[in-house]
Amino acid sequence: MIAFLVRRTLLAGLTTFVISIVAFLAIQLPPGDYATTYVENLLGGSFFNTASALGDQATEDQIRRDLGLDRPVFIQYSKWAWRVVHLDFGISIEHGRKITEIVGQRLVNTVLLALGTILFTWVLAVPIGIYSAVKHNTAGDYAVTFLGFLGLAVPDFLLALGLMWIGFAYFDLSVGGLYSPEYLDAAWSFGRAVDLLKHLWIPAIVLGTAGTAGLIRILRNNLLDELAKPYVVAARARGLPEWKLVLKYPVRMALNPFISTIGYLLPFLLSGSVIVSVVLSLPTLGPVLLRSLTNQDLFLAAAIVLMLGVLTVIGTLISDILLVIFDPRIRLD
Repeated sequence: MIAFLVRRTLLAGLTTFVISIVAFLAIQLPPGDYATTYVENLLGGSFFNTASALGDQATEDQIRRDLGLDRPVFIQYSKWAWRVVHLDFGISIEHGRKITEIVGQRLVNTVLLALGTILFTWVLAVPIGIYSAVKHNTAGDYAVTFLGFLGLAVPDFLLALGLMWIGFAYFDLSVGGLYSPEYLDAAWSFGRAVDLLKHLWIPAIVLGTAGTAGLIRILRNNLLDELAKPYVVAARARGLPEWKLVLKYPVRMALNPFISTIGYLLPFLLSGSVIVSVVLSLPTLGPVLLRSLTNQDLFLAAAIVLMLGVLTVIGTLISDILLVIFDPRIRLD
């Protein structure tokens, strides 16, 4: 186990290094930079009639020199990476503030929302998937299948709008955000945690509906495959109780997809929750990343992508360890 952890940790460090390079270079691929965007917004023109057409190229060049954007890309990356190693992600070009101040609380909110969504997904998907497999080709299985396809078909933002309308129209509730106004900028306390739990369930349901429906189908199909194997038939022939027979081995084997996708849930939730975060006014990283990419705020966007990459690597490492623990078929050598 120790050798396995050492190998995985070294691979995680190498993967993080590659992610940092790809993130920094990919953000610079679109034409222009923050100076172009700034002058365009300042002059109120389009991309083709701002600096060059209006004779304001000198302003762009001065902004690039001030921000170091006129240096070669590898020099920009080297300086940025050196700061990141010392846990200094730099200063946002657009906001003029430390990036850690901008993304700190939003990163916490994003992780908490992801954990809430995972909990909602697993609590529903596991028992429903088991029921659907054990009772396959029955009315209950068909009903679960219909609801699952419906959950996959309904867009998240549409479900969010529907819940907002129901909350306002029938319950006089303000559906949106993760905190009440009095707790928005408050320090962490028991009251703030309780207030978060009161607001967390709605976005968790919205973001977890499609994932729950998908995992139900995966668990059902995997469990049906396991239930048809000889060891299950032999155990049933020996008189092992059905519930014990199903839960002891087949369910453990069928849960592999749940465990193996832990590392990908956070970036999936972030990419899929941008519109939902805007609709529900959620203070998460999605809207900040979208705005930083739109305004070409290089260091802020690169820092957020790098953080998500690191969290993905950590989640993948955790899922690998859990797979070794739960699945005896996996060997470390």
